[in-house]
Amino acid sequence: MDFLKKYRKFLGAFAAVSVIILILFYNALTPIPKLPIFQPAMVNFELVDSTIQHQKKYHHIADFSFINQNGKTVTPFDFKGKIYVADFFFTTCPTICIAMTDHLLKVQQKIRNNPNVMLLSHSVTPQIDTVAQLKKYALEKGVVDAKWHLVTGDKKEIYELARKSYLAVKEDGDGGPFDMIHTENFILVDPDRRIRGFYDGTDIEEIKRLLEELEVLIQEYFPS
Repeated sequence: MDFLKKYRKFLGAFAAVSVIILILFYNALTPIPKLPIFQPAMVNFELVDSTIQHQKKYHHIADFSFINQNGKTVTPFDFKGKIYVADFFFTTCPTICIAMTDHLLKVQQKIRNNPNVMLLSHSVTPQIDTVAQLKKYALEKGVVDAKWHLVTGDKKEIYELARKSYLAVKEDGDGGPFDMIHTENFILVDPDRRIRGFYDGTDIEEIKRLLEELEVLIQEYFPS
């Protein structure tokens, strides 16, 4: 007992240092979760332009310029240094877009106070979805302008971006005004403009997965 009393402070300090060392070793040996970086060759070929279907590396979202629901020009500069979730929709869609928008609203609520995460929805019927139509839709749905851009623009540019960058839509092939078949995919994009995940925007379980993987990506780029 006298021995313990004599060295009590030393033993206490030794125990504290030992715990710290064990924690550091545990953290060093525990792999940090990291999301894959998707390349065109990893994605269903139906969703990828034929010119890049076999590309295995260096894929990034290309430059773009569209107009959002407030008549503002939106470019990659608006997403510089940010994570964002992208999708393709149209305001008059009577089917999957309803669930997709409802689910993106849930995502919007989760990221509302995080300045590092945004949403980007591209209209696949830009000839119908004018700025006024997008604004009407945004107000009806509760879109927060600072967090979520609904964009319209040149149909060809939107189409090429969907097929060659986001790897997210099917091709009808009729060459007509509705030559794009948008899917239910939500696409998670990192600050380096790389695709880090695909999710079924109509499935609530997939939305839960999106939110979980979004947190992983946030920790990768903005560790707390």
